[in-house]
Amino acid sequence: MSKQLTIKDERANLQINYEELLAKMIDAIQQARTALAMQIASIETNTYWRIGQILYESKVESAHGEGVVKRLSADLKEKFPDLGTSTRNLWSMKQFYVRYKDCDEKLLRSVALLPWKHNLLLLNKDLDDVATRYYATEVVTKGWNADILLNAIKMQMHLNATPTYTDNNFSNALPAAQAEYANQIFRSTYNLGFLGVTKPIAELDLESRLVEKVKLLLLELGKGFTYIGNQHELEYNGKTSKVDMLFYHRGLRCLVAIDLKIGAFIPEYVGKMNYYLSLLDRLERQPDENPSIGIILCAEKDKVQVELALEGYTKPIGVADYQLIIPKKEIEQVIQNELAAYNEEKQNNN
Repeated sequence: MSKQLTIKDERANLQINYEELLAKMIDAIQQARTALAMQIASIETNTYWRIGQILYESKVESAHGEGVVKRLSADLKEKFPDLGTSTRNLWSMKQFYVRYKDCDEKLLRSVALLPWKHNLLLLNKDLDDVATRYYATEVVTKGWNADILLNAIKMQMHLNATPTYTDNNFSNALPAAQAEYANQIFRSTYNLGFLGVTKPIAELDLESRLVEKVKLLLLELGKGFTYIGNQHELEYNGKTSKVDMLFYHRGLRCLVAIDLKIGAFIPEYVGKMNYYLSLLDRLERQPDENPSIGIILCAEKDKVQVELALEGYTKPIGVADYQLIIPKKEIEQVIQNELAAYNEEKQNNN
């Protein structure tokens, strides 16, 4: 086991794990750089979209507009030498606008996040909307460079991909970097076995047990969560609404509302959570905080139904299910891990 470098400040009587401190700072810088790179790519793509729109609406066609585009290219290069306004690229910008101007909004958002080189690849491969969205999503979520994207298209990976259904709308409701972080924070399933529930239970009883064992709940939710309260009242326009449980996440810098349900998910829950988030953003969100996030925690969910229910909502909402009894396999794995750790420690001591 490698020793951890520890720095001690005698005056403050504090011990600082230097490696952990450095790792956190590196992670913060890398997240900022990723967010900046995505933002730059998005700005560049939006600029090219607008130029393509102008060419399209001005009815500049290849048959009679070659001279106009050459002159535009020369003048734009002189004024913006780093923008990439070659004659060929200007025609590609128009092609880009024509290709996506009548497309689904989800597809538009997907390609808007891609670097221009990736978009040119997709344009030149004459893919349909479904395939294009698949590759655009893979590029954003997995960080594919242009070469990997080219090989994936050549292998026709979209034909063998199994349909995936999301249990949140973070990618549509949040900026790309924050959506990626939120997907790392929130899980699809939570284990509430620590509550010791052995028979059917009402929602308020479930909530009261969670409040009683909120420290264990925080451990299950993960790092960064701070508990604010339960049955949190939101009063507006003479009416009072109550959020089952309210948290704050330091990393996401936002309020997190949890709505508890003892039964299976139904689409109506999304509208109710959307309303809670509107109230939280209007009444309690601070100017420097990000939009509030809602999690509907229910006993069971159908992923297809969840995706359809979330469609069209602009507030970030996720749906997760929970287990009240720790699965046998999980218990066996915990026991095996403990035995392995014990045996390893015993060998090291001999």
